[in-house]
Amino acid sequence: MHNANAEHRDEHPPLTPESLTLTEGLKGTVDLLMEPATGYLSPETTVAGALDYLVHALPKGGITYLYVVDRDNRLIGVVAMRDLLLSRPGQTLQEVMTGSPFAFRPDTDMGEAMQAALNRRHRLYPLVSEEGTLLGLVMGWRLFQHLATELSAQSGSMVGVDKEERSHTPILQAFKMRHPWLQVNLLTAFAAAFVVGMFEDTITRIVALAAFLPVLAGQSGNTGSQALAITLRGLTLGELADYPVRRLLRKEIILGALNGFAVGLVAAAAMWVYAISTGTEHPAILALVILVSMVGACVGSGIFGVVVPLTLRRFGADPAMASSIFLTTFTDVLGMGLMLLLATMLLM
Repeated sequence: MHNANAEHRDEHPPLTPESLTLTEGLKGTVDLLMEPATGYLSPETTVAGALDYLVHALPKGGITYLYVVDRDNRLIGVVAMRDLLLSRPGQTLQEVMTGSPFAFRPDTDMGEAMQAALNRRHRLYPLVSEEGTLLGLVMGWRLFQHLATELSAQSGSMVGVDKEERSHTPILQAFKMRHPWLQVNLLTAFAAAFVVGMFEDTITRIVALAAFLPVLAGQSGNTGSQALAITLRGLTLGELADYPVRRLLRKEIILGALNGFAVGLVAAAAMWVYAISTGTEHPAILALVILVSMVGACVGSGIFGVVVPLTLRRFGADPAMASSIFLTTFTDVLGMGLMLLLATMLLM
């Protein structure tokens, strides 16, 4: 270990990747982002010695905190640059350090690590073994970069785009990645078409309903996508570990009802005006059908937005992978089926 005090200069061996006994990290653990530790000194090092160390440290400017380790390389404290500069030259690091600093274990789940980074906002995080031995460091910006990558990958995964595909991915390879999910989407689209086909007579007699099918499908789909995005974000950040799923479902049900009623009023008014302008019978009942269908579809979409990713995770699948494909099918079947069923019951 490097020490500015001569009597401690060879007290600790340098920590290098070769000297670390940490086994190769599993996918999704924080040790994947680990870098060799720098800026670690013994507790007997004086403030003057630590400042001298910083002057000669390489790489310059690469040290944010000084880590204090004992003779067995166990992390016992951390010293911020501000505390170091405001201390007397003769004081030791043990006198000015903050003891028992926060640290990650190598096997810390990436989601848990990112949650800690969001809460603490440190520039560096030490990694220690079960015995407290300093193994390396993780840059705070690397955690946020990993988080940004995961979140950006979700937008593609939700529509069947592989996380590995990039803008420069060859056409044939991209085709192989995307096409299977399009076939799945085609099969699920047949389900929605089948539901509409069941009410062919209703649509034939009340043509105004056909004009509002895409309106209902679009609004319910957007509601489900909002719930899906929040659920996926919660899974990525580890927020759902301690948050009851029932509470999340209750929230989405209430939001779905409120949003469904709000947009349903506008859609119902539009249906009433459209029915009168086209001479369609029972405009008030048609408006009521649209309002009730919009509320029911938005509530159901919110539920599906929570249930779909949680179900995929329960069965060991990627919660983000093609979630929107299944969600779109559920919302289309529910929304259009509910509207056509109500219209059939009330008007046919």
